[in-house]
Amino acid sequence: MGLMPVAEALSRVLSGAEPLAAEWAPLDDAHGRVLTADVDALRTQPPADLSAMDGYAVRAADVAAVPARLKIVGEAAAGHPFEGCVSAGEATRIFTGGLLPRGTDTVVIEENTQREGHTVIVIASAAKGRHVRAEGLDFRRGAVLLPKGRRLTDRDLALAASMNHPRLPVHRRPKVAVFATGDELVPPGSSPGTREIIHSNGYATVAVARREGCETIDLGIVPDRMEETAQAIQRARDRGADILVTSGGVSIGEHDLVHKALGKEGLALSFWKVALRPGRPMLNGRLGPMHVLGLPGNPVSAYVCSILFLVPLLRRLSGRSDDEPVLEPALLGTSLPENDERADYLRARLEVQPPRLPVATPAPVQDSSMLAPLAAADCLLVREPYAPAAAAGSQCNVLRLPV
Repeated sequence: MGLMPVAEALSRVLSGAEPLAAEWAPLDDAHGRVLTADVDALRTQPPADLSAMDGYAVRAADVAAVPARLKIVGEAAAGHPFEGCVSAGEATRIFTGGLLPRGTDTVVIEENTQREGHTVIVIASAAKGRHVRAEGLDFRRGAVLLPKGRRLTDRDLALAASMNHPRLPVHRRPKVAVFATGDELVPPGSSPGTREIIHSNGYATVAVARREGCETIDLGIVPDRMEETAQAIQRARDRGADILVTSGGVSIGEHDLVHKALGKEGLALSFWKVALRPGRPMLNGRLGPMHVLGLPGNPVSAYVCSILFLVPLLRRLSGRSDDEPVLEPALLGTSLPENDERADYLRARLEVQPPRLPVATPAPVQDSSMLAPLAAADCLLVREPYAPAAAAGSQCNVLRLPV
């Protein structure tokens, strides 16, 4: 199987990936998730005419000519309405959110009044409906305010709560299982020897998945032994993972067992090896309903492949429409040589220079083991296969990295 273009590889990763089933999520677990059905208002808001200010509820006709002296017959506050009816020449003290009493149609703000005992003197007139939040001003019962397919924002949750919905119909969160292979790997906090490497890939992969709103299963470090590798794959299946993400072991070396173990488990291989730098030895396929992404072992390669392939897959399963990477124009901060048959995703810093396009300057060394330049990068500068040499200042495309 030869090198596959990045676009075709992404198409295959997303092929057959359908949004996950619907479930009812409480409001405090619905942020960022996608609605599976229209959501309509279960009530009218406001449910009645309410005061928007502190002042006095009156009849507009009584304050058309000022000064006007009105008898105060009661008080209305939020949650504590005045039960009587206000007649001509009368007023009620009212506070913000208070129900407008029967017989009144406007509110005179406190600053435009003077009080003398049980009498209020209105010194500035107010037109009918002034400082009144009319019934249904915000929305009415039955109005569809949150449509199917909408990804819920924090503002949407406030609206849903006001519509009287304690929970919402959303796509289930994808469940992602992650493990890394390698006898050389040890966890952070260890005292590694010269033959050992601190494990880092899993932390980034899990963080990427969690940022996308997914459930994660961290299966840790798996040694380079067929039995343990097969057991890790089975643990992912037993725990109902929608996606298994591995790092390392997907090449064809004697100790690269992930590819072999997945094959023995019945992997339907979609592709292996992408025309991509960093990230050439990447694997994709299905184990029954479980999607499998086998990422390279080099940490930068694993991260770049997570951004290019895992994130779109997670978004597709979550029901999101923005499930493919979006490139933005920029200007090269340095000259670059012509490219070979692989697409380059160079770690780069962006310098914003309004009104010009931002300037993208790649790190001088692009080794796929180097995490410091990756952590310092704002974007990936994309060079297509066989791109000609490009001079500093010429236009290029970048993929912004999440913050």
